Amino acid sequence: MRPLPLIIILLVLDHIAFNGSRIAVSLNAISLNASAFTVGSLMAVYALLPALLSVSAGRWIDRIGINQPMLVGSIGVGVGVVTSFLIPGLISLYITAVITGVSFMLINVAAYHAVGEMSAPEDRAVNFSYVALGFSTSSFIAPMMSGIAIDQLGFRATFLILALFTIMPIAALSANLLPPVKPREAHTLAPASAVFDLLRDQDLRRLFIAMAILTVAWDVYGFAIPIYGTKIGLSASEIGIVMGAFAAATFAVRLAMPFFVNRVRPWTMLALSLATAAVSYSLLPFTQNVAAMMALMFLLGLGLGAPQPMILTLLHESAPVGRAGEALGLRTTMINTSQTVMPLIFGAVGAALGIAPLFWAMSAALLAGGFFANRLR
Repeated sequence: MRPLPLIIILLVLDHIAFNGSRIAVSLNAISLNASAFTVGSLMAVYALLPALLSVSAGRWIDRIGINQPMLVGSIGVGVGVVTSFLIPGLISLYITAVITGVSFMLINVAAYHAVGEMSAPEDRAVNFSYVALGFSTSSFIAPMMSGIAIDQLGFRATFLILALFTIMPIAALSANLLPPVKPREAHTLAPASAVFDLLRDQDLRRLFIAMAILTVAWDVYGFAIPIYGTKIGLSASEIGIVMGAFAAATFAVRLAMPFFVNRVRPWTMLALSLATAAVSYSLLPFTQNVAAMMALMFLLGLGLGAPQPMILTLLHESAPVGRAGEALGLRTTMINTSQTVMPLIFGAVGAALGIAPLFWAMSAALLAGGFFANRLR
């Protein structure tokens, strides 16, 4: 099998386990009468260690290649998810969040680095679009499957089912089925203290700002939709279907991405995407049924799903020679820092003011980000 399709298949399987565990962990915590702040802290724990370790992971991947980090990550995701099957309870949910979060970070950074290094410059944006399609597929499958499994079989069985998705990646990576990505020579690697030198580059800095805005918007979606769905009386299956509509939209817009790559400038697309997501968030507090939420989640998926392939392409091409993995690690650090801090803030705001002000604040931030991107265009 060619390396790109194999990488995407392994990513999809690992991401189903990872993303499904996030849904199952949050709904399990809610079923245990956990507060919004507790649910927020669980989502934050998913990202805490990745926020601290992503840059080091990126340097490690630059140095040794992709196979070993992806294998370690796949084993870790399986172990993390199966923990909540073996030992149910709130403490186990925290353990699952810690292990699964840091393990999938390794898979994510290594896979993106591999695709960037294996791709010719003219093919890179399209190849990243294919990877994004893979993520959209797993993001569609994971919440719907998890929701149905929870309603029909319970939480423990759901965690076991999710863990089974890591078996094929572990087997394939143990057999070294991926071709090696040539590690960088030691003299091309930057010293550890130089990581923030990347932010002195104007193009990289603009990209990181754009990614920060998008990251917070994704965080609000992942944290608030299960809580809001539960609040308006949706079952776990219905919440899964609603979140599946978001994933279906990201799939559709990324499927069209090869058409847009050479026709729409990246910053123009970013501004339009942020405005689209802002409209969805502003209307969410007025929805009270599955159909309306599915429509708004589809709109939100279009807005948040479109920019990622182009941003990843620009990031890989703008990074200094030999530091693409490190740049991806810094991106992952920023994403996971947001995912660590923001759920705590979201949880506190949700507990004090309710979910509606959170949606409206996110809409305002997206509109401001769209104005910023439009000026940079």
